[in-house]
Amino acid sequence: MKTLFKAIVFDLDGVITKTAITHFNAWKQIFDEFLKNRADKGKVTFKEFTHADYLDFVDGKPRYEGVLSFLESRGINIPQGSKEDKPGKETVSGLGNQKNEVFLEILKKEGTEVYSGSKKLLLELKKTSVKTGVASSSKNCRTILETVGLLQFFDAIVDGVVSEETGLKGKPEPDIFVRACELMGSNPEESIVIEDAVSGVRAGARGKFGLTLGIARKNNMEDLRKNGADYVVYDLEEVNGVKGLNKLFLQFKKS
Repeated sequence: MKTLFKAIVFDLDGVITKTAITHFNAWKQIFDEFLKNRADKGKVTFKEFTHADYLDFVDGKPRYEGVLSFLESRGINIPQGSKEDKPGKETVSGLGNQKNEVFLEILKKEGTEVYSGSKKLLLELKKTSVKTGVASSSKNCRTILETVGLLQFFDAIVDGVVSEETGLKGKPEPDIFVRACELMGSNPEESIVIEDAVSGVRAGARGKFGLTLGIARKNNMEDLRKNGADYVVYDLEEVNGVKGLNKLFLQFKKS
């Protein structure tokens, strides 16, 4: 089937794989432990880390930025530290490293699933000339894709490792999406971004992608619309495959 777009850049967590809940559980474990320790020392009154905190301050951001953003929301200031800090050290990097350790433990123990609508679309795209890429803040992107057997579906992967090595800014800046397009020989105007996070649709809009498609996994349809999504669905099954993407791309394509 002839397509009007050359490439699609997918987010990973919450778009392709059901790892968003795994991330939340890992963040909750380390933040609640951190906040309880500070409460025991009389520094703060304990208030648990909630799903709303995850969406507002952590979701879609690089790991250390997520730590900093959440702590700032609670008026907590700790040293940045370095990426070599031991997991659990009371620094931004130490907490971020602990989160990654916990996340990998949960992933190894429980595994993860792929959204059926996303896999169905990937299988259909494989039969077309459309290039597919993943742009994710996660440094575990390749590990997750290997775990679920989808690594071979993607022509470009721009993850947290690539961002750190090349100095790309995290979402809501469009850097990682634009870089994925470059690796696939495309440009934002002739490409689609598919995201479930507010920071991600902001990045798609800022990057002037031909279509920024939001997925309201968290019942956040209005937030996604307000922050840059051209069109929002609850699941990719609603799009009607490549044919449906063609129609949406034609409808919202930036002039």
